[in-house]
Amino acid sequence: MNKQIMADDLRKKIIANPDVLLDDHDVMRALVGAKEEAAGVNIVDLRGVAMERLEARFDRLEDTHRNVVAAAYENLAGTNQVHRAILRMMDAQSFDQFLTDLTGDVADILRVDAIRVVLESSDPNAADEMRPTLAVMPEDFIEGYITLGRNMPARQVTLRKFHKVGGSLYGERAEYIQSEACLKLDLGEDRLPGMLVMGSEDPKLFTPQQGTDLLAFFAGVFERTMRRWLT
Repeated sequence: MNKQIMADDLRKKIIANPDVLLDDHDVMRALVGAKEEAAGVNIVDLRGVAMERLEARFDRLEDTHRNVVAAAYENLAGTNQVHRAILRMMDAQSFDQFLTDLTGDVADILRVDAIRVVLESSDPNAADEMRPTLAVMPEDFIEGYITLGRNMPARQVTLRKFHKVGGSLYGERAEYIQSEACLKLDLGEDRLPGMLVMGSEDPKLFTPQQGTDLLAFFAGVFERTMRRWLT
């Protein structure tokens, strides 16, 4: 007759829920540290399971580490990109040069396929005026464009799939644009709001899941620069 070395109720609990043992670090350390010759073959099985779990956890930690490093690198690259675009934008010596640079070097640095500055005007003769970089639209156009006509406040930065609404903003490139960033601009007291739209043929360049801190910073610098030119 075998000698009972474990209370029946404890043995039943372990058999019913063995994960409790395997997930307890202290218990597993005690088991792994026990002598195999004294503990018998069962401890070898437990050690194997424990090692498999430790290896799986280590793999997950490695994946997490790689993801964190990749995200940090991407964030640093994005920060450098925005800083370079801002410095290039501030080099302009005239408003016309400022607008030209937007669709040239600034767009290239930000890796976007189209940029358009939108201003609102209460003057019916000025509304709907279109230039290569500048569009003058009627009052409340910007709010409706950003919200897609929904009853909600327009955020400062909106990243989304391009819905082909107001496609004329991108001119001939509208049919190729897949995603866009809409930056609402505060142009100062007694002025109607403005907007900077950036369109990309890459559907994943601007998505709602992305952070908006860098673009919010870019919008803040841009609107201050615009105030200076408008003055």
